[in-house]
Amino acid sequence: MTGKERREQLILISRTLFAQKGFDGTSIEEIAATAHVSKPVVYEHFGGKEGVYAVVVDREMQKLLGMITEALTASHSLVKLERAALALLRYIEESSEGFRILVRDSHAASGTGTFASLISEIASQVEDVLADEFAARGYSPDLAPMYAQMLVGMVALTGQWWLDVRKPGREEVAAHVVNLAWNGLTGLNPQPAMTAATTTATRDQVAAKVPGPRASDKELRELDKARERELKEAEKVRQRELREAEKARVRELKERERLLKEAEKERERLLKEAEKAREREEKLRQREARLAERAALLAQPDQPE
Repeated sequence: MTGKERREQLILISRTLFAQKGFDGTSIEEIAATAHVSKPVVYEHFGGKEGVYAVVVDREMQKLLGMITEALTASHSLVKLERAALALLRYIEESSEGFRILVRDSHAASGTGTFASLISEIASQVEDVLADEFAARGYSPDLAPMYAQMLVGMVALTGQWWLDVRKPGREEVAAHVVNLAWNGLTGLNPQPAMTAATTTATRDQVAAKVPGPRASDKELRELDKARERELKEAEKVRQRELREAEKARVRELKERERLLKEAEKERERLLKEAEKAREREEKLRQREARLAERAALLAQPDQPE
């Protein structure tokens, strides 16, 4: 194989193994053995397991995002949502291994390539669709990002469920998802509030509460603050995972260097032994030649006087 062909082979093999066993359940040894190559070949192309995992995840991210982006180029908003839902289900059906990787692991080796970040990237594109619909119906476009997360999360979780059951067909599933989303959007309450059954306030506080714009604005501000705290915490976790991944990568590189040094030492040792064996054979050959020459002299008849 050429270098490019070998790299592609390793990516496809790793994709299958990561889908079946996850990141932690897959080893460099297994990837190399399946490809019938040595571990240093995998290290040479990707630097370690994290490297090949990042390539696999990035490919799947770009493939799915490309399908969603293409679906959102339709003119009517309803058609956009239908095509986007169908695109996700089509990706799941045609690239089941890739989708399993995206939803199964959120390993630091994937960088930003986690399922949560994938949902956020798709939601950012859906925001524009919702913002236009909100404006047309007199709702605040500022709420579009929050509703985009809700909508995309609903479709993505349905996709996770459908990944294993595969019934009904993808078009029917997409139709039901859009039916819930679209027909629910047409009856949105511009000032939604939590019901008394789920509030943490006391019964007296609930009874005394008068719903209105101020209460709704306060709840939205609290929601924004809570989300900011969650994002900050998630960023801390991501940074910690990235540091751990970097340490793991350094360890992999050191291990690779150690193996290469040992292999070089072994090669030098074998060369030296081969050289010594060659020298011994040469001495033995010279000795045999001298003995043969002496025997020939002794075999000659005596000269007459």
